[in-house]
Amino acid sequence: MRTTLARKLGIRVSLLQSGMGGVAGPDLACAVSEAGAAGCAGGYKLVGDAMSAMLGRLVAGTGHPVGVNLIEEVVGSRTLAEQVGQVLDETPRHVYLSLFGPADDAVLERITAAGRKLVVQVGTVEDGLRAAAHGAIVVAQGTGAGGHLLGTVHRDDLVAELRTLLPDACIVAAGGIGSPAAAAGAVAAGADGVLLGTAFVVARESMAHPYFKTAVCDSAEADTVITDVYGIGWPGRPHRVLATDVTRDPDQPRNFIGRTVVEGKPYVVPRFSAAVPTVTTSGRIEEMAMYCGLSCGDISQEVAAADIVAGFARVLPGPATLESEKG
Repeated sequence: MRTTLARKLGIRVSLLQSGMGGVAGPDLACAVSEAGAAGCAGGYKLVGDAMSAMLGRLVAGTGHPVGVNLIEEVVGSRTLAEQVGQVLDETPRHVYLSLFGPADDAVLERITAAGRKLVVQVGTVEDGLRAAAHGAIVVAQGTGAGGHLLGTVHRDDLVAELRTLLPDACIVAAGGIGSPAAAAGAVAAGADGVLLGTAFVVARESMAHPYFKTAVCDSAEADTVITDVYGIGWPGRPHRVLATDVTRDPDQPRNFIGRTVVEGKPYVVPRFSAAVPTVTTSGRIEEMAMYCGLSCGDISQEVAAADIVAGFARVLPGPATLESEKG
């Protein structure tokens, strides 16, 4: 029987926050979860003490369902297994795991066998079917999404095809959703909830650099491009970003253009790095990867995460909506 995202995860609003690496730290994730949706912190390349520090803040910040996003394509299967093990060992059961892109069946089985809720973001029908076979909440990402793109299909088309093949699965729409009207449209197209990324880049609790936030607020759809230039650290995956001098001239030298700090450890940032500019980043921010979806045209100011959730709550199903409609 089909159910809402809210009922599936035990939250009040059928809304997922994207676990954007660098941008989505524990402060943002916990604020979203405390507001009644499902927050998610970006695990990205964190392992060992750095991962433990992040998980500690996440668990301390909320007792509501909250997630950790991991990406096998970036870290490889061995590191992913280590990350999953840390999340399972160091967090209580209200912490769910979110995977961006496909992962080995063994990983999916390990997560669900531990009794954790599993979210898998996909860009193809094939990957959606495999994720659903493991009981995952399936996030159908369309090409309007900001960040790395998992497929070549429009969001509503992917949702519709997955819904036909998976009538009882929990399917979440992602990509180009920046307004309650767009969210309502995605639900009408067959989704059981929505995932927002770009909308939360500009949240007050987001770790995005102020320049990044302002650029998103000042941009429209035409200011975004799909490219593959920001490939250092994550090669071979096209991504939608705000157009910059780097996207316009990809033949520039791979010089260091800035510095950043992740969990207390300093790093240099080369031109063409996949890393986003955060509040700990300095240098040529305007040349860095500023992931941004087509939803930017509906986003005009920095607001609190709770206000973003509240704005979408009125159009998204709650935990009993589909069940009551069935009755």
